[in-house]
Amino acid sequence: VGGGYEENDLPLDVPKGHFPIYVGQNRSRYIVPISFLTNLDFQCLLRRAEEEFGFDHDMGLTIPCDELFFQDLTSMIR
Repeated sequence: VGGGYEENDLPLDVPKGHFPIYVGQNRSRYIVPISFLTNLDFQCLLRRAEEEFGFDHDMGLTIPCDELFFQDLTSMIR
């Protein structure tokens, strides 16, 4: 498998149980645990992403929010 990807199409730098997410206008990349998916505040961010981008786009999972807000939210979830 070439290009720095595993057979399951995840980049090699994404540990098991995590997924990459892109945040803000600069699309800064974060690796977050899948456990975040059960958090209600994180789910709100995902709904905002769905409303803005839909599910069918080639940019990876992108969250349309301020990066500092995202960092604050994820630090509270952890």
